Amino acid sequence: MAIDTSRFRNGLKVELDGEPFVMIYFQHVKPGKGGAFVRTKLKNLRTGRVLDRTFRSGEALDEADVEERKMQYVYQDGDQLVFMDTESYEQIPFSAEQVGDARTYLQENLDVDVIFWRGKPINIELPAFIQAVVTQTDPGIKGDTASGSTKPATIETGAVVQVPLFIKEGEKIRVDTRSGEYVERVG
Repeated sequence: MAIDTSRFRNGLKVELDGEPFVMIYFQHVKPGKGGAFVRTKLKNLRTGRVLDRTFRSGEALDEADVEERKMQYVYQDGDQLVFMDTESYEQIPFSAEQVGDARTYLQENLDVDVIFWRGKPINIELPAFIQAVVTQTDPGIKGDTASGSTKPATIETGAVVQVPLFIKEGEKIRVDTRSGEYVERVG
């Protein structure tokens, strides 16, 4: 189905040059002279690459044949990461390259959205936040309570997150998977 520029919105999944993209930004521009146009940022769902594209007002794009299914990360087998459909129990392997940077936040039994394009799994989408245990960090220095001071901490998934000085090994924290930032301590 064709979607014209008046129906552009963030999160819209479109096909461009035979590839699936998701719209992450758009802006309608009406210059004093000439025709109106729409400035966009599109993220390739397969490669993660972002491109800037401008479309004339009224131009149309095809909607991408994309489906999202809830799946659970089960285990890693060599270079393959295996996800299981929580309804059909079907298991789908992904290469570490396909999963990309997301694998630094994968925990066993973590629910993710697997994106299928034309019936084939192409990418995973992590939940916005995960909870993980701090496995390694330097102890904070007593009396060092300068506001905004942070230190690196390794969480159980292997990712390194900047945390406040009061966080200790063994504590559970919430991490924003989109930015890789510490959010809060989980009691």
